[in-house]
Amino acid sequence: MIELAKKLWPLNRSLTGKGNLETLKIIKKYNPHLKIKKFKSGTKVFDWKIPNEWKVNKAYILTPDGKKICDFKKNNLHLLGYSKKVKKKIDLKKLKNNLFFIKKKPHAIPYLTSYYKKRWGFCISYNNYKKLIPGKYHVNISSSFKKGFMHYGEIYIPGKSKLEVTFSTYICHPSLANNELSGPVLLTFLAKFISQKKRNYSYRIIFAPETIGTISYISKNLENLKKFCIAGYVVTCVGDNRSYSYIPSRKGNTISDEVALKIFSNLNGKKKKYTWLDRKSDERQFCSPNVDLPFCSLIRTKYHSYPEYHTSEDKIGSVMNANGLSTSLKMYKNIIQEFEKKIILKSKFLCEPFMTKYNLYPTIRLDRKKNYAQSIMDFLSLSDGTISLDQIFKKIKISKKKSYEIYKLLKKKSLIY
Repeated sequence: MIELAKKLWPLNRSLTGKGNLETLKIIKKYNPHLKIKKFKSGTKVFDWKIPNEWKVNKAYILTPDGKKICDFKKNNLHLLGYSKKVKKKIDLKKLKNNLFFIKKKPHAIPYLTSYYKKRWGFCISYNNYKKLIPGKYHVNISSSFKKGFMHYGEIYIPGKSKLEVTFSTYICHPSLANNELSGPVLLTFLAKFISQKKRNYSYRIIFAPETIGTISYISKNLENLKKFCIAGYVVTCVGDNRSYSYIPSRKGNTISDEVALKIFSNLNGKKKKYTWLDRKSDERQFCSPNVDLPFCSLIRTKYHSYPEYHTSEDKIGSVMNANGLSTSLKMYKNIIQEFEKKIILKSKFLCEPFMTKYNLYPTIRLDRKKNYAQSIMDFLSLSDGTISLDQIFKKIKISKKKSYEIYKLLKKKSLIY
């Protein structure tokens, strides 16, 4: 996995551009089932619009004494994401308005973007910022914006059932290891694991830019996701070995949460449960009102919670490491195995089906006590794809054996998935 991470590390990923496409092409070499897809610049996706492609040829600053600093080619974090083209001489006082640093982390280059307001800027370590001398600085940012595409990738692994578990990760940060690369790397190898197994359920893996990429994907696939997605996970920050974190879905009681909490309870080491109000990644989109998909997160040290987050200190081998990735992969393999043991049911009908037509409900009924027919109706009423067979028989208070009989009967009559 580290080998793949090293190949992806130098690419300048953003919302759009060559770096994203190259990232997907490299992942496709590891998993040929990946399909690379795209949205055109200017496409409206709900309340958003796909931006123009951003391309950078070079970016740097020349100091008054001729030294090249903040060189994009040496570290792509130096350039403020989506910076516009600039070529001019500027004095130090004005230059400082366009320099960004973190005083409390003097060695680190911060990662910053300005996607939705055109400006330019450079990110610099505070230590190097303090070394700047008075005089004229030559700023050179050779960048452009053009109509193009926002690329994303998708792997679909069919199982016996069309009901699916979905995993989503993002590909929009440049050289950041744990926060960016750990998710795509882990899911590339998880896809290999899934494809080699016999599967009851289907599995879908999405690689897209954070926020707008996920919003775009949902805008195109919401009907299908609503129909078939029984559980989902946002996978990011899974490369360190410091701790484990659980971020619930908005509802907090989905099958995703149930499975995540079961795996979480068996993990060894430092652990922390968060609330829905602590979410910061794409569970915001999948769980948003009117979308309401069952997504949560089971990750390592949570984003915003480790000191190297969104800085040049988030490196391969320091924050993200081989042990962290391998133990996280094992955690997600356990999630797959847990789902494969579960029977999760979904009615094929809007409203109640005409049960008499299927010989499942009497045409005349004098005794109003709960009977087998009523148990079938109760069973079907709970078959909405959000709870498992184990939960259903507990809720309607029948034996596990009887609930399994009803399940087989409804399946035979083609009333449920």
